[in-house]
Amino acid sequence: MEAKLGEKELKECENEVSHLALDIGGTLIKIVYFSSNSSCSHDDQKNGLLKDRIDAPGGSLNYKVLTGRLHFVKFETRKINECIKFISSKHLHHYGDQDDGAPASDKNIIKATGGGAFKFADLFKEKLGIILDKVDEMSSLVAGANFLLKAVHREAFTYMDGQKEYVQIDHKDLYPYLLVNVGSGVSMIKVDGDNKFERVSGTSVGGGTFWGLGKLLTKCKSFDELLELSRQGNNRVIDMLVGDIYGGMDYTKIGLTSTTIASSFGKAVSDNKELDNYRAEDVARSLLRMISNNIGQIAYLNALRFGLKRIFFGGFFIRGHEYTMDTISVGVHFWSKGEAKALFLRHEGFLGALGAFMSYEKNGFTDVTREVTEQQSSKAKNSGPIDSSTRDDVKDNGCIECRVQVRR
Repeated sequence: MEAKLGEKELKECENEVSHLALDIGGTLIKIVYFSSNSSCSHDDQKNGLLKDRIDAPGGSLNYKVLTGRLHFVKFETRKINECIKFISSKHLHHYGDQDDGAPASDKNIIKATGGGAFKFADLFKEKLGIILDKVDEMSSLVAGANFLLKAVHREAFTYMDGQKEYVQIDHKDLYPYLLVNVGSGVSMIKVDGDNKFERVSGTSVGGGTFWGLGKLLTKCKSFDELLELSRQGNNRVIDMLVGDIYGGMDYTKIGLTSTTIASSFGKAVSDNKELDNYRAEDVARSLLRMISNNIGQIAYLNALRFGLKRIFFGGFFIRGHEYTMDTISVGVHFWSKGEAKALFLRHEGFLGALGAFMSYEKNGFTDVTREVTEQQSSKAKNSGPIDSSTRDDVKDNGCIECRVQVRR
């Protein structure tokens, strides 16, 4: 049975957790929530880093400054009950919008995006007593990406030939860009500015394809296990290469090396083997290579279609996996002849959840995020209402240290 928080306990938690948002996809549930360490410290006040009042466009508003962290957590959608237990155990469902005019059972409203916000709405109301306020999925993805690119230090990077390089984003030259979100399926969104975007393409061959086929072809029980298995594989055992067709030679006339893949899984046609005769590691590697190549090529063709030079890849299919990023980067570089770049995001899987989080209108979160992005783009580090102090490495616990201002 769910533990009930009394009025006293809820008051004590106000300085610990504020605002929960969900992105419920076909494969994964992504959670973003803010937990505060303390209100504005004496040292911060002394150094002038924070103020009790800030000017708003329509006048001045009183704000309470909280220091703390944005937390990022994920669950498999098929294990949604574990997600619900997690939310309940941390009492996160008490921290959304409050509809004081609604019946007691309908007062807690949580921002949520993704198809699961519709599919599982009744389940969340039954188990946690919360109403899921549906936020448009594409809008959330774009809002999350724009926020990260503007507010979080060293969020974007390139990865090719084993080399990771962070990219300094010029906020005045951010738009337009192509956002490729690789979840269960793939959406490709042309972003022209804040709240200005268009979904221009997509493909059904994405993370769900990799996990679905991988589950059928190997004995892996999870996406991460399949991804780890692919690290140990050799796709050339199964893929048909140009060299296999041309007797080990390059096809120089059209610029194809002997190691270029001519047909993914092509050797399985001519080899007198059954599935059990192939190593699961090689199958996983070939599958990952096939899907990554396909995504990279389709992404570039859409970038070419609109004259875009930068392509940002997000979604939990990538997961910081070196081989996946390298395959996508090499594909984009090859097809564009070096003119376009594949860029990746450190918080790639949480764009939708973060965008839903930013959509809160009460307690000043909407105003704060707008001010953060604007001030961070023109002022020195640490000057904005949210000070993103994440260092070079993503923290193991998946947090961004920050300061937020909320209306009193």
